[in-house]
Amino acid sequence: MGKAINVSLIGNPNTGKTSLFNRLTGLNQKVGNYPGITVEKKEGLCKLSRTLKAHILDLPGTYSLNTSSLDESVVVETLLNRNSKDFPDVAVVVSDIENLKRNLLLFTQIKDLEIPTILVINMADRMERKGISLDIKAMESQLQATVVLVSARKNIGIENLKDAIANYHQLNTTPCVNASSIDPVYFEKLKSTYPKQQIYKLWLVITQDVNFGKLDRNRDLEDLKKNSFKIKSEDDLKRMQHKETVVRYQFINNLLKNVLTVNAAEATDLRTRLDRILIHKVWGYLVFFAILLLIFQAIYDWSSLPMEWIDSAFAKASTLVQNSLPAGPLTDLLSQGIIPGLGGIVIFIPQIAILFLFIALLEESGYMSRVVFLMDHIMKKFGLSGKSVVPLVSGTACAIPAVMATRNIEDWKERLITILVVPFTTCSARLPVYLIIIALVIPDQRILGGLFNMQGLTLMLLYMLGFGAAIFSAWVLNKILPIKRKAFFVMEMPAYKLPMFKNVAITVIEKTKSFVLGAGKIIMAISVILWILASYGYGEQFTNAEKIVTEASINDNLTSSELSQKIASHKLEHSFIGYVGKAIEPAVRPLGYDWKIGIAIVSSFAAREVFVGTLATIYSVESDDGEEETIKNRMRAEVNPILGTPLFNFASGISLLLFYAFAMQCMSTLAIVKRETNSWKWPAIQFSFMTVIAYFSALAAYQILNNL
Repeated sequence: MGKAINVSLIGNPNTGKTSLFNRLTGLNQKVGNYPGITVEKKEGLCKLSRTLKAHILDLPGTYSLNTSSLDESVVVETLLNRNSKDFPDVAVVVSDIENLKRNLLLFTQIKDLEIPTILVINMADRMERKGISLDIKAMESQLQATVVLVSARKNIGIENLKDAIANYHQLNTTPCVNASSIDPVYFEKLKSTYPKQQIYKLWLVITQDVNFGKLDRNRDLEDLKKNSFKIKSEDDLKRMQHKETVVRYQFINNLLKNVLTVNAAEATDLRTRLDRILIHKVWGYLVFFAILLLIFQAIYDWSSLPMEWIDSAFAKASTLVQNSLPAGPLTDLLSQGIIPGLGGIVIFIPQIAILFLFIALLEESGYMSRVVFLMDHIMKKFGLSGKSVVPLVSGTACAIPAVMATRNIEDWKERLITILVVPFTTCSARLPVYLIIIALVIPDQRILGGLFNMQGLTLMLLYMLGFGAAIFSAWVLNKILPIKRKAFFVMEMPAYKLPMFKNVAITVIEKTKSFVLGAGKIIMAISVILWILASYGYGEQFTNAEKIVTEASINDNLTSSELSQKIASHKLEHSFIGYVGKAIEPAVRPLGYDWKIGIAIVSSFAAREVFVGTLATIYSVESDDGEEETIKNRMRAEVNPILGTPLFNFASGISLLLFYAFAMQCMSTLAIVKRETNSWKWPAIQFSFMTVIAYFSALAAYQILNNL
């Protein structure tokens, strides 16, 4: 096993940092959270030579070391804490050839920390088309640093970068800007007070509002932070920070005058022409609507065949296990509990993968940033920050990272409102519920000359309904919690580019795997618990079910299969889970549900997608005669015992769709909200008002539609 060094990838947003990370690590990467906080941590391994590996950490995007959000604070803390296992042996600062001036501000700050630093200039393949030429040797001389030109997209310069990382001991650590020139007397006093500390590190400890309590376990830094080096007031320190930025940009401007040449006549203007349409106040919304329509049509049309194959395969597997293994509790658990439960989630892999495919394509192409900019005009009218759009859009994948993404919102009230309304946005966990219910109650027909599938249109309407509920709730909360401070929306518009197949593939694989494995663990556990509760009971009605049903049906001329089905249904109704369901039934009956759906709703609080797996397990226990039957067919065959009509009809189906569109059926999201707000007050309020909205919306829908 060779030696491993720590490499931190650092850069502004949209510089291609993630593309470079994927190029270096491939699938040899993992995603988690930093200890104690909910900021995403991406790390992976890269082989530099036969004896040397790199542990690569992809730090959150930041414009400078002057922090304004928790994501940026993570970058500063990582670069200052030499005792951290993530402290870099070498920092790789990723910049974009078209935005060098802004990117170099961050580079000069990191270089001043005297960490071995490499400047990577990405998207080098665009230089000729944009009419850009760069004198690398002169740039390296003035920066006193190694500069590597790469194209992560076309795999250009990657080997040169690996060589530079491997030879990190040879990198020049001399600062390229003398920050102490902004106030020589102050910095000299600072240095003399703490002679053992690096000067720019001291400056960051003084000026940045981040957690330095355990940095280096050094009394100098603890003393410095406690006393805040009170030679200067807060206003003076802010002015000095501004002056530092001016000094750095003066250095950068002089550098670029000498090393960078741009022939504007050679540069293409495709970006401007596209932006005139895609962020237009009319055409931009129409294009976005058309793209959404395409996505939801594709989710249904492209996934139908693989879904049917998966559904049939799990039904066959369940029957095969039932018929092949010796009769007994273990065989029943496998065939009626575990296999149907897993089938209830695996069946949706094609549609989940297609959803993530489109999201990855939109992000990779640069279009998602335009969507965020476009929607900012609407957001402001409802009291949300422009930055709130990022969590709302990312919430279509999962509410948990979407809640984490609110850390970029500086104003607490704006951030709180965003946290509270994000769960209304339709996440991928709702998708299995939507898909199975839509398939049962909405006709699989095409309209408008065969262009649109009605089921796909229904799915898109549910996504729009969730987004509309989030916006309306934000408006209400804005009235209750008025935002006093005006926040400005600042966002970079990246260049358009063809999506990298590798990036898209890694995103789809990792996101789908995360969804399936995360949901699979919960479903596996709940399926086992539900099977036990559904397979066992107490009292004469359960223990003597066969005798009771046989005697009651003696004149009904039932076949052996029908009698077996009736006995299984009777046992299920008088099992442990049957008693729980009957207790719930009075509350859900007005919504058009029976006790089985009530159990599925309660169990799906662990995770929304458990709803389908729960019903699959319950119906498998009820239909225990070994007959091969798909989940969808079992649900379609369910009958309302009072009305004698299909249980999943249009009225009850729409009621269920509305309930899951509005309900907070996710304990993981509530836990994250508690952590982000540092209180159980807000998740309790959130759960209560979402449940009330869900219940009464579902009630109104069922009662109105059922009586039409």
